[in-house]
Amino acid sequence: MSKLPFVTKEQVEEIVKTYPTPFHIYDEKGIRENAQAVKDAFAWNKGFREYFAVKATPNPFLIDILREYGCGCDCSSLTELMLSNAMGLSGEEIMFSSNDTPAKEFAYAAKIGATINLDDFTHIDFLEKTIGRIPETISIRYNPGGTFQITTDIMDNPGDAKYGFTTEQLFEGYRILQEKGAKRFGMHAFLASNTVTNEYYPLLAKVLFETAVKIKEKTGVSLSFINLSGGVGIPYRPEQEKNDIKAIGEGVRKAFEEILVPAGLGDVAIYTEMGRFMMGPYGALVTEIIHEKHTHKEYLGCDACAVNLMRPAMYGAYHHITILGKENEPCDHKYDVTGSLCENNDKFAIDRMLPKAEIGDYIVIHDTGAHGFAMGYNYNGKLKSAELLLQEDGTVKLIRRAETPKDYFATFDSFDIYNKIDFSVQ
Repeated sequence: MSKLPFVTKEQVEEIVKTYPTPFHIYDEKGIRENAQAVKDAFAWNKGFREYFAVKATPNPFLIDILREYGCGCDCSSLTELMLSNAMGLSGEEIMFSSNDTPAKEFAYAAKIGATINLDDFTHIDFLEKTIGRIPETISIRYNPGGTFQITTDIMDNPGDAKYGFTTEQLFEGYRILQEKGAKRFGMHAFLASNTVTNEYYPLLAKVLFETAVKIKEKTGVSLSFINLSGGVGIPYRPEQEKNDIKAIGEGVRKAFEEILVPAGLGDVAIYTEMGRFMMGPYGALVTEIIHEKHTHKEYLGCDACAVNLMRPAMYGAYHHITILGKENEPCDHKYDVTGSLCENNDKFAIDRMLPKAEIGDYIVIHDTGAHGFAMGYNYNGKLKSAELLLQEDGTVKLIRRAETPKDYFATFDSFDIYNKIDFSVQ
């Protein structure tokens, strides 16, 4: 089985005349169609909002597209809050879901009116001391512990995660927050990552909805919103069937009608924070084969490396690979597809069956639209690539320029080196 890239060999050959490889490129048409599908899937809930996980793809051009479909921003750091605020978002349009949070980040979140999602019981007191009060709108991140499974399949292990309140802390937390003046309450949970099943959100919703009813019974607090967070995944492998967001939304609606409505909680707003599902399939890393190596294995050396896409090196994650122009040729050659870092795990693929490759071929590495560019770093002095947008009319727009050596050396403020470097070599 195969996956077709959204960009062609002919398009890439034209693009590289202006923007050399490697680069990340995003599909505007796909992003828009998917954002509309998510909006439609949850249209039954009048308070619904998707808070795009900024950490997945922190690019204002792409976030602006999602905003046209009513999306807010889910932030996890000061700089993500600053980015969102600079783009004109404020108040309920921003969800601040952080952990191990520095005081200045809570202070800034409160200043711009973001909804703070507390990750730990001790943060109630920490937040109050930091900003001098408890905000009227506040959320708690819930971690029930144990394992999270669908039928007999274990999806993830929340008990090993560093995030969230325990069940006992959850009830006590709402009591304390109410006593301290909070008036509008939310609950948030993330129990499994990158699930490729339509059952995850509905089952998570059932757990959270039943917990919301217990919260009302035990504390008198009626939740105003329930945030299902992320976890809705994408099919990185071609044999996987993609999630059906319409079916997922319908599954959540059924749980809502069965559990919340009879309990008098029919006005609860449903929130989501899907980074990977919103953007993942609509980004790709394009790189050129610049070397072949024939030793104990066959290697294809690319001008991209783990700096541009960290997931395979960090997690052993699978990303499908297409050699442009050879989509219909047999995959009868086995390669390791590598970058140039001085690390042996700098491999985009190991023992991958691909068509016969040649130096000068362009490779598309699929599904890098979320947690792709964003996880980049500068090890070995490598520089981050450009980001491009393939617009609906077929034209290409630069939405982030590539880093230069000047960027890399610019932070050596206190060492007299910047003015001695020969930048002509770039």
